[in-house]
Amino acid sequence: MNSSSSSRRLRRVAGAALVAFGLLAGGTVVAQEQLRPEIGKPLQAAQELIKAQRYKEALAKVREAEAAGARNANETFLIERMRIAAASGAGEVDTAAKSFEALSGSGRVSGPDKVRMIESIAVGYYRAQQYAKSMQWSQRYFREGGTSPAIRTMLIQSQYLSGDFSGASKELMAEINAAERSGTAPPEDRLKLLLNAATKQGDNNAYVFAMEKLVTYYPKKEYWVDLLSRMQRKSSFSDRLSLDTYRLSLATGSMTAPADFMEMAQLALQAELPTESKQVVDKGFASGVLGTGKEAERHKRLRDLVVKKLAEDTAARAEEEKQAQAAKSGDGLVSAGMNLVYSGQAAKGVQLMQQGIAKGGLKRTEDAKLHLGIAQLVAGDKAKALATFKTVQGADGTADLARLWSLYARRSA
Repeated sequence: MNSSSSSRRLRRVAGAALVAFGLLAGGTVVAQEQLRPEIGKPLQAAQELIKAQRYKEALAKVREAEAAGARNANETFLIERMRIAAASGAGEVDTAAKSFEALSGSGRVSGPDKVRMIESIAVGYYRAQQYAKSMQWSQRYFREGGTSPAIRTMLIQSQYLSGDFSGASKELMAEINAAERSGTAPPEDRLKLLLNAATKQGDNNAYVFAMEKLVTYYPKKEYWVDLLSRMQRKSSFSDRLSLDTYRLSLATGSMTAPADFMEMAQLALQAELPTESKQVVDKGFASGVLGTGKEAERHKRLRDLVVKKLAEDTAARAEEEKQAQAAKSGDGLVSAGMNLVYSGQAAKGVQLMQQGIAKGGLKRTEDAKLHLGIAQLVAGDKAKALATFKTVQGADGTADLARLWSLYARRSA
């Protein structure tokens, strides 16, 4: 689990919670109640020791007060109350829990005090690394009305560390959704913890949910690589969408292998998009990915081929557009428009693509809509691109790609 920093924060919170409860348990209560000195004095000392985080010594003082002989109900109440904080901090949390159960039915513990006592015990179990019990008491804390975000974090950590990955995932999903509703980016460590919990229980839906949130709020290359690879491994994903996947990989900066640059450039040529192919090759050479190493000559030959194809395409472009306008199917217009977008004529290219889709007779309508969304995004019209991606359907990978392109568009917007 990659949450060591969270664990350290929780331990600091744990210590602070015990001190706070110790002050509540001792300070004003001991001062205001009429106690025999043999009970009041050690309890006051216990309170000071808790403040100094000397819990074992504090617990010894509580036991000293307990040994003072016969006690009335009020004295017993105050001793047990102080014992909860001291025992929790000393790691004797079962003792604290027993004291709480003795007090909770007395009718003398107010709602807020009960919540603080439960918090102290939950924290104590966490400090003692008894995560299953910490989880149970943290859940009880929230059932009694507790609202501390720190205890919510501790609950999730306890669920994870005790092996309740399903429970941890459920809490994390709720936390992430709540953050988004409030307009706040979910913390990266919470998303990564959800990834881990999802992996532990083999929950692919939760894993993809977390990964998509990571690329939305923390768009690191490694997150995109993981997400794109996972999408392509789906049995239903069509190989014909490889070029569209490479496009997204290039756009997100997650494509780094020379072989990928080479294959993408070749796929673009096969799709009769030499302008896009040249952009890919140029980017590969400019970044140093292409043109070096054992394959340098092969890279240069590909570049020469791309330049030749581009020259041929430029010369024939007007005639091809004319033929596309006359064709019964809109596929030619979609292809010609995409080529124009990559040639720097974005407005005209998008218009042609829209005409092609409106004409109909398309071999693959969902592919055409996906390509229109990509073209609109390349043209800088993110709002229209998002609207187009939203219309893309298909169980062969087109809808998956459209959703990921949408995530990229929102992130870059």
